[in-house]
Amino acid sequence: MAKSKEIKTNAMRILEREKIPFKHYTYECDEFVDGLQIADKLSLPYEKVYKTLVTQGSSKNYFVFVIPVAEELDLKKAAKSVGEKSVSMIHVKDINGITGYIRGGCTAIGMKKQYVTRLDQSAKGKEAIIISGGRIGSQIELAPEDFLLACRGEYGDIIVS
Repeated sequence: MAKSKEIKTNAMRILEREKIPFKHYTYECDEFVDGLQIADKLSLPYEKVYKTLVTQGSSKNYFVFVIPVAEELDLKKAAKSVGEKSVSMIHVKDINGITGYIRGGCTAIGMKKQYVTRLDQSAKGKEAIIISGGRIGSQIELAPEDFLLACRGEYGDIIVS
């Protein structure tokens, strides 16, 4: 019997090219579900699963913030972390045009353009975090430092405390 070929996402190809180790999880899903539902589907602890949020600053530049799924982005702290006066969430309909990914399958690795990216400092010292694999139904587990390397990001204090 032929083994079905795993569908690689752009993010996975980049990680392989950079020789960054990662673990891939898949789940059945036809439409957007939030990060908490994904964590539940895969029986993963919420504090290990991170979501990717895309914002636009007062300069009109785009910024990417990666935070734990159960947390909320602090827009003031987020803006400060990237040197902007303010940032606001982009509209869901604009995600694909800006990032090349769709809602629920958006990751900071392999976006259309390289945007300034901040990973919440809660990831510091963790052995691994889990992020979107670049499409709905796909999650990637990797070390936070490897994630930052792959998306050229930095840590930031960006969640509501």
